[in-house]
Amino acid sequence: MKIAFFGPPGTFTEEAALTIEGEHMAFNTISEVFQAVDDDEADCGVVPIENSIEGSVGITLDLLTHDYNLKIKGEIILPISHNLLINPDAELGDIEIVYSHSQALSQCRRFIEDLKVEMRSVTSTSKAAEIIVGKKSSAAISTRRAAEINGLKVVANDIQDYKNNLTRFVIISREDHEKTGKDKTSIVFSLSEDRPGGLYEILGIFAGFNINLTKIESRPSKEKLGRYIFFIDFEGHREDQMIRNIINMIKPKVGYVKIFGSYPKEGDD
Repeated sequence: MKIAFFGPPGTFTEEAALTIEGEHMAFNTISEVFQAVDDDEADCGVVPIENSIEGSVGITLDLLTHDYNLKIKGEIILPISHNLLINPDAELGDIEIVYSHSQALSQCRRFIEDLKVEMRSVTSTSKAAEIIVGKKSSAAISTRRAAEINGLKVVANDIQDYKNNLTRFVIISREDHEKTGKDKTSIVFSLSEDRPGGLYEILGIFAGFNINLTKIESRPSKEKLGRYIFFIDFEGHREDQMIRNIINMIKPKVGYVKIFGSYPKEGDD
């Protein structure tokens, strides 16, 4: 089993990927993970899709929607604890610049503002750790594993603004998961026309069948200003007869609908 993940090693995505047994392969971008799975270079890929503080990861949603016909086969929910890393010979008062991924910088905004230092965004939290090696005036927001890999020390931990910080990762593959009885399904759709009650009508179908929606989000369609597409996660498997009926009822009412996949709900026994 070859598992691609958004790397390099030392990221939270690697931590999520390591929950799956197999050969783990790091890629520099989320797009490269999708391409590796699409090209059969990897059996599956692990990428972030949503954070409890900062919301959805747009590039993951866009790639699922517009660029690939890959499926979501599973999800991994990981508690996120951010750490401030510095060089062994440095002290907190030496820091002038803090490097990290944009999401991590946003999640630790208050802590960074209190330090009164400059923020610089890089491609990953692990890359941030690599960049500061040997730079006494620089720090990185990253993982403890990244500190170990790069010979850095952790000068502060749990520095995120909100302690209940969770990131949801998805496992992408060429096929989704078989039914388990405790599943959820992810879809995206667009309305065929912009009219009052259009979205309400679609959501009413789920309500009519007593189907619980676990997520609903809109994003620009990338076609023109004011046009949106809608992402919905709901309980049930696409092969359930009730879910099939719902999808069939939705199809004539929308411009298009795409099923990302059905997979086991994380955390359910």
